[in-house]
Amino acid sequence: METRRQHGEYHRLVQELRLDGERFERYFRLDRAQFDELLTRVGPRITRLETNWRSPISAAERLAICLRYLATGDSYRSIAYSYHVGITTVGYIIPEVATAIWECLVSEFMPVPKKEDWMTIAEEFRQHWNFPNCLGSIDGKHVVIQAPSKSGSLYLNYKGTYSIVLLAVVDARYRFRVVDVGAYGRRSDGGTLASSKFGKALQNGRLDLPEDRLLPEAEHLGCQPHVFVADEAFPLQRHLMRPFPGPTSPEGTGYSITDSPAPG
Repeated sequence: METRRQHGEYHRLVQELRLDGERFERYFRLDRAQFDELLTRVGPRITRLETNWRSPISAAERLAICLRYLATGDSYRSIAYSYHVGITTVGYIIPEVATAIWECLVSEFMPVPKKEDWMTIAEEFRQHWNFPNCLGSIDGKHVVIQAPSKSGSLYLNYKGTYSIVLLAVVDARYRFRVVDVGAYGRRSDGGTLASSKFGKALQNGRLDLPEDRLLPEAEHLGCQPHVFVADEAFPLQRHLMRPFPGPTSPEGTGYSITDSPAPG
């Protein structure tokens, strides 16, 4: 403990960086005010009880260890050496603090959209992309990992690497509105969607989506459902639109909003 307080990065370098806002922000990817605000929110969840036998790592230092990992992607070993704590300790701190951050912030910064929110998103798609009745764009991203021990081919994806899948829905301004992380890399995007909470809610009609509406200049078609757009890896459903299959529809073409200039 004394070695950590005398030579650990938190007790020396981080305290020095607090005197230089620009360097502090480069180190943590958060400025000092953001760090302190986040500590206020998650501190009670990550504080450990002090006893006669031990003096625990403070909540501020635990947060610093987690944020440094998220900012750099350094190995647990490298961070353990820098902060003068055990590698196993780092392995406990990072997922614990990351979970606390998510639980404290998710309801404020990524709440489950309600009907009014979906209607606002649809209006932004109409204004910025000339795409009426669109609620979001869905895609999956493989996040490369080192395969866990004895996991076999569960995480082996079609690219030949090991990964977990990040499934996300973004709005007309590229903002994340729904995320699902952790599916096995071997699963297809369609399979990941089907097994996710969002996919099940979409399939079972529990997303509180807006009612069907007429399409501009196509009123003769009657009211049409609101839809999410996706590529050919996803199935066609009432509220999920994908490109037409076939040789004349190369992958990634069709309605892809990424082919158009960014909204102003």
